[in-house]
Amino acid sequence: MKTILFVCTGNTCRSSMAEVIFKNILEELGEKTKGLKVISAGTAAMIGQSASKNAVVAMNEKGIDLSAHEATLVTKELIKEADLILTMTRNHQQQVLYIEPKAKEKTYTLKEYIGDEGDILDPYGQPIEVYRKCAKEIEENLKVLVEKIIGKN
Repeated sequence: MKTILFVCTGNTCRSSMAEVIFKNILEELGEKTKGLKVISAGTAAMIGQSASKNAVVAMNEKGIDLSAHEATLVTKELIKEADLILTMTRNHQQQVLYIEPKAKEKTYTLKEYIGDEGDILDPYGQPIEVYRKCAKEIEENLKVLVEKIIGKN
């Protein structure tokens, strides 16, 4: 089984949305994505914290339930468990590598991994429109990601 870990700061917005959107994409693809495990965590997560209200709303609008999400803190163990680590920003990437320098060969920003540049900006505390825009950007990147991963299998 291949494990993909999405990482942001609090694991209440970007990485949690990336996790459920990606799981939803994989579910729609069915058999050819079997054996992929998708998890998320935050570099400064408050363990057990719920997803932000606007992240839940933005996901509900896509027909995806994020209401049961509980934040997870990035640990050395989670980093070691993951086969691919995709961070929302370069700063998150650096923080992961600070925790586990040996993870260099499997840690990328989401955009870097799919051949793009830049960060996924944090919508935390912003109006719902910002969350919708962030979710759309994440989803567009994840569609490219799934093509890249499925193409390798």
